[in-house]
Amino acid sequence: MLTDEFGREVTGVRVSLTDRCNFDCVYCHNEGLGDTRGPMDPQDDEMDTDDVVRFLEVAAEFDVDAVKFTGGEPMLRQDLEEIIARTPDEMEVSLTTNGTFLPGRAEDLVDAGLERVNVSQDALDPEDFAAVTQSGAYEKVLEGVEAALEAGLDPVKLNMVVFEHTAGYVPEMVDHVAENEGLQLQLIEYMPELTGRPEWNIDIQRVHDWLADRADEIEHREMHDRRRYWVSGEDGDAGTGMVEIVDPVENPTFCANCHRVRVTHEGYLKGCLNRNDDLRSMGEMTKPEIREAFRETVENRVPYYGEYMIRNGDGEWEINEKYLEESVRA
Repeated sequence: MLTDEFGREVTGVRVSLTDRCNFDCVYCHNEGLGDTRGPMDPQDDEMDTDDVVRFLEVAAEFDVDAVKFTGGEPMLRQDLEEIIARTPDEMEVSLTTNGTFLPGRAEDLVDAGLERVNVSQDALDPEDFAAVTQSGAYEKVLEGVEAALEAGLDPVKLNMVVFEHTAGYVPEMVDHVAENEGLQLQLIEYMPELTGRPEWNIDIQRVHDWLADRADEIEHREMHDRRRYWVSGEDGDAGTGMVEIVDPVENPTFCANCHRVRVTHEGYLKGCLNRNDDLRSMGEMTKPEIREAFRETVENRVPYYGEYMIRNGDGEWEINEKYLEESVRA
């Protein structure tokens, strides 16, 4: 297993299969690369099936035991089932999707080896959902969640980005997962540094505090130093629903516990979501060349907050000149 110079083992990879999407969510940062989504048809710049599998086979050699496929919308890839089927057996396979294509494909994905799924769902009201996602596919998303549950992808984790537009929907989403067996909720902190709309940001600590009061039980997870909040529904069964907050913004603890390397849809290795100055193209690389590029990517990983970004004398975050100079030299 590869370890970076900050002692962080790389145990997982997050692979974007496309930047195409049938939604146009107002908060989207496209895996840190900005809003570069194009037509719905397959694009020449996307890694093909063999490219993805070749990388995963290399990652498995370094004891990476988990892969999450993302996008854009990864289910726009018609070879998704083949990619999953050809993923090394020792890797746990998960998927982040908007859910609209799960009906009719969920069972095949499970048969191919998919083990977990996250479905983006930012609201329970169709009009509110449409305002955030710029899509009228609310009912299709609900059908997708049901299809995933019927296919055995239990629990289904619902992803909800929390920002000015959606913060008011959090209580009903928490009640929703507490009252519906097989659902969990992942509240994702809005990342203004990637989206360019800082005025939409909210204080995520307020959500933590509210959940702490609402929860029957609070569990601490070592990964990213996260807390899980177990909440009960109207039936009174204590701790039946699980809610977790992903809060990386200005959070050195989160970065200190990051164990993933990312791959863009174009085949660039990416050591940190927030940075695009550390990209390494795998292009037409052979496996030995990919091994070396992977090693270099891990070796050069820097915790974004606390190392790459540090607080100045006024308590504000600024780039650590040490790493800026190193990236320029590279």
